[in-house]
Amino acid sequence: MLMMKADAISLLKEDHKKVRELLKQLDETTSRGTKKRKTLVSQIAGEIKVHTTIEEEIFYPAYKAAAEKKDELDLYFEAKEEHHVVDMVLPELQASDPASDEFGAKATVLRELIEHHAKEEEREMFPKAKKLLDKEELVTLGIRMEARKKELKKAKKGGK
Repeated sequence: MLMMKADAISLLKEDHKKVRELLKQLDETTSRGTKKRKTLVSQIAGEIKVHTTIEEEIFYPAYKAAAEKKDELDLYFEAKEEHHVVDMVLPELQASDPASDEFGAKATVLRELIEHHAKEEEREMFPKAKKLLDKEELVTLGIRMEARKKELKKAKKGGK
């Protein structure tokens, strides 16, 4: 599917939607569905890795460079820290037994972290980004992010 000049924010919101859906599916599994849980966690991990990479390499630096006020910069630093926390929880989830109660708890914590992060970006950071960066800059960032996303997904397929 080729997206016609999707801007950076549309692209990131689409990623949020996809990961939320995968997390919802994971939430609906039971301890008996170990194979499905493993598959979903693998898909979630892949999506998160690509998403956080394009945010941290392309979107966040552009946002930070354009940020002028303390509250705008605070959102940048908080978002980076939230990525860091997800990077700690996700490997633990992947390493835990999908039939265990611990797995369910870790999956819930991951979902809550990601939902909080996505909501904060969508309600606070993205509206600020739209004021700080003009439409053309957002489209240019979107094009770069889409290209990087393809590169990362191709590398993942090649690396398996």
